[in-house]
Amino acid sequence: MGKGAVVGTAVVACAAAAAAVGVAVVVSRRRRRRKEAEDERKRKAAAVVEEVEQAFSTPTALLRGIADAMVEEMERGLRADPHAPLKMLISYVDNLPTGDEHGLFYALDLGGTNFRVIRVQLGGREKRVMKQEYEEVSIPPHLMIGTSTELFDFIAAELEKFVRTEGEDFHLPDGKQRELGFTFSFPVHQTSISSGTLIKWTKGFSINGTVGEDVVAELSRAMERQGLDMKVTALVNDTVGTLAGGRYLDNDVVAAVILGTGTNAAYVEHANAIPKWNGLLPKSGNMVINMEWGNFRSNKLPSSEYDKALDFESLNPGEQIYEKMISGMYLGEIVRRILLKLAHDASLFGDVVPPKLEQLFVLRTPDMSAMHHDTSHDLKHLGAKLKDILGVPDTSLEARYITLHVCDLVAERGARLAAAGIYGILKKLGKDKLPNDFSQQRTVIAMDGGLYEHYKKFSTCLEATLADLLGEEAASSVVVKLANDGSGIGAALLAASHSEYAEAA
Repeated sequence: MGKGAVVGTAVVACAAAAAAVGVAVVVSRRRRRRKEAEDERKRKAAAVVEEVEQAFSTPTALLRGIADAMVEEMERGLRADPHAPLKMLISYVDNLPTGDEHGLFYALDLGGTNFRVIRVQLGGREKRVMKQEYEEVSIPPHLMIGTSTELFDFIAAELEKFVRTEGEDFHLPDGKQRELGFTFSFPVHQTSISSGTLIKWTKGFSINGTVGEDVVAELSRAMERQGLDMKVTALVNDTVGTLAGGRYLDNDVVAAVILGTGTNAAYVEHANAIPKWNGLLPKSGNMVINMEWGNFRSNKLPSSEYDKALDFESLNPGEQIYEKMISGMYLGEIVRRILLKLAHDASLFGDVVPPKLEQLFVLRTPDMSAMHHDTSHDLKHLGAKLKDILGVPDTSLEARYITLHVCDLVAERGARLAAAGIYGILKKLGKDKLPNDFSQQRTVIAMDGGLYEHYKKFSTCLEATLADLLGEEAASSVVVKLANDGSGIGAALLAASHSEYAEAA
């Protein structure tokens, strides 16, 4: 090899080495930029999470303040303050079931796109509920936007068919008319135990000619047209029905709370503590109050940017503020909004925001609950849910753990705020402390609703928070008890306790 060839080879080798160094430098820079970008993404994600943690924080002192605000609003509502968010509706239920009721009673439970018809044979204190039967009926969509006559005729016809299937185990004494408890879970201005005018339709109903009318009269006329000899003796909403069903099974029940798609509470108030009550005081000395507590609002409630945006974009801005923080209709939507912020600001699910994550209410609370209860080490079930709901084929372990943490923050805040509301009711009744004689009188809260029943981390947190607020001694006498599906049979029991034949019996 000549000298020139050697030099040429050396030059080529040097060039190759330089190129290799250059490539290495470029690769190193790319890696550094990627690491810097990843570090920046993680920093942004951590910042969003920290901001949510602060906004959703519910220290015990705050919860006590919320409970005090609840008591204050309850008292304003009982005085008929027109500006009070809690209307504290008088239910006219002054006789809760005692267990002595006997006879055949029916109930009609209308609260949404389905209704249930129920019958029970009551055997008094010894035999209690001897037999019960029910049937669920779907309401055809066209009747939800039709006329009042069409809707109530359909309901009465189904009720008449159900009565015709009454077997020998059910017995109506000669000369007595069948009596019905009517659970009507729409806003009503109640005027007696068996009458009330509709304020407005909700839940997808838009029916002409019923607003301002007595819904019991509408149903009664429809039953007459069907030739059905039956009288409505109690008109109640689902929360009052749950309270009645709970009291029938446990005489220490003082309040009922529904935590499902929506939320509400009812409790037993001393009649002389209701300034707006104008009539004679009931013989029992008590009156059940339907709080409509979903509309509770206070500047003490920890309202975040996500809550404010949800409320602003809702069908009822400025209303049901408490419900929008604690009920099953909204918890999943709050989680979605937080995840969307993380996707936009911190690329939580990759460089492209999943289009489905932009859809309102695409993430439902049952899905949130399923993700929250994932105990697998790699959260594979949570990842599968994100894939099914948001269309993200592959999520990082970090994204799955952040999603789990967001579910935890939203569920915990909702449960703790709900516990503060219950604590407020107990304070109003003077049941937040042990009696001066230190007697161990039980205080029972009847709970119903799918959110409470099926979202175990929510219900466990609620009960632990309530115990913390009450303190060890008082908490030992307070019991939270599941009253599953109590509103229907509760209406039948209220028909019995307010029966026109009760005195004669």
